[in-house]
Amino acid sequence: MLSAAKQKKFQIILCKSQSRFTRDMELVEKYIHGLFPIWGIRFIAVADNADTEVKGNKKARQINGLVNEWYLEDLSENVRMVFDLKRREGQYIGGFPIYGYQKDPANKNHIIIDPGAAEVVRRIFQWSLEGHGKQNIAYMLNEQGVPSPARYKAERGWTCNHPVKNDYGLWNKTTIWRILHNEMYTGVMIQGRKKKVSYKSKVLIDVPEAQWYRVEGTHEAIIDRETFETVQRNLSLHTKTDGSGEVHLLSGLVKCMDCGSTMSKVTSYRQGRPRTSYLRCKLYADSGKAKLCTRHSIRLDKLEELVSDHIRYYVQTYYKLEPLDLRPKRDTRREVLDQERKSLTAQLEKRSQALKQLYLDKVSGLLTDGQFTDLNQSFLEEKAHLEQRIANISTELSNQEKPQQQTDLMERAKELLKLETVPRELVVALVEKIEIGERNPDTGEQQVRVTWKF
Repeated sequence: MLSAAKQKKFQIILCKSQSRFTRDMELVEKYIHGLFPIWGIRFIAVADNADTEVKGNKKARQINGLVNEWYLEDLSENVRMVFDLKRREGQYIGGFPIYGYQKDPANKNHIIIDPGAAEVVRRIFQWSLEGHGKQNIAYMLNEQGVPSPARYKAERGWTCNHPVKNDYGLWNKTTIWRILHNEMYTGVMIQGRKKKVSYKSKVLIDVPEAQWYRVEGTHEAIIDRETFETVQRNLSLHTKTDGSGEVHLLSGLVKCMDCGSTMSKVTSYRQGRPRTSYLRCKLYADSGKAKLCTRHSIRLDKLEELVSDHIRYYVQTYYKLEPLDLRPKRDTRREVLDQERKSLTAQLEKRSQALKQLYLDKVSGLLTDGQFTDLNQSFLEEKAHLEQRIANISTELSNQEKPQQQTDLMERAKELLKLETVPRELVVALVEKIEIGERNPDTGEQQVRVTWKF
């Protein structure tokens, strides 16, 4: 319509009300009072008695535009508050659930496991635990003909923001990275990672992690917490593959004892002999002719054997746990804290609504300045008290998880030690770093220092 108006294909724009054309005051000034007179367009809004041909009618149109914009701002704020309340309660408000889940047919704000996609997610995490890199995992999924998340949506007729293009919906390392870092697979609802700049703009900005809405236990977990944390520790090591798509057992954990840099893997090839892999100081390998550190070379297979033996001894000697009572025990204290947090969150939302209504009453003249100040101060104090109590509850719940996490880890370690080869999952869970000293040229001795996490 605006394009036709610019080409002067008609002379009048007729609306039921000015708000049907726009509620944005900036657009009122731009078009109704700016471009329409230049284009020879007469604007009429019947319900508002707005007519650009009537002298003295401009102020009324501007007032209408301002009121309409206030209404739009209030409407946007009310919608945002409703969405925020749903986020605090752990209700899912997204258009489509993440890969591995589907919306509950009985409740659109609840997600349930999608069995087929969930199995793919489990395989991705398991491959990562086994030392496969993100690119290699994507390659294996493509080799097996597993549809990517975008193609999976398209095959089910779901509207997709990123339609499948000429890549035939193939997996890539970015998609694998997002899945491996998504905590929602542990049963935690996380929302509010992005927000609009304002109600006038569609531009999204990132929200600091401390301000995300995080509610535990809202849906069934696909990945257990221990597996997820182990994968995160593994991914944080900045490992590199050796061309096979897999990282070695100690990748990212071995450091030079003198300069602190990560040891890099080198492999020697000799005719008639199996290849031998060594680790050496990265600063030595990358510094060219002017060596900034010494070699600190050590055979990888010997180091892996040494660390594996230490892990077996460490777990079996220092963690002789008593037989556990496998009967489920009800954590009543945790349940009480969870219920209290939900109740306080609801009260906090009511205080926020009350503060907004208080301001509207003041603007309407129902409250004097003194009454508004007293009531506002009281509401703010109550709000601050509620926020502090919610923060204390969250801290207590977090502290309760730590001893149980350590016990669970050692139980998992005992299970993994039954395997013939110590898996990388266990090494990453128990070892903070391994430091390699320079070999003594006279005695041939070399210091190896292992720093444990527990």
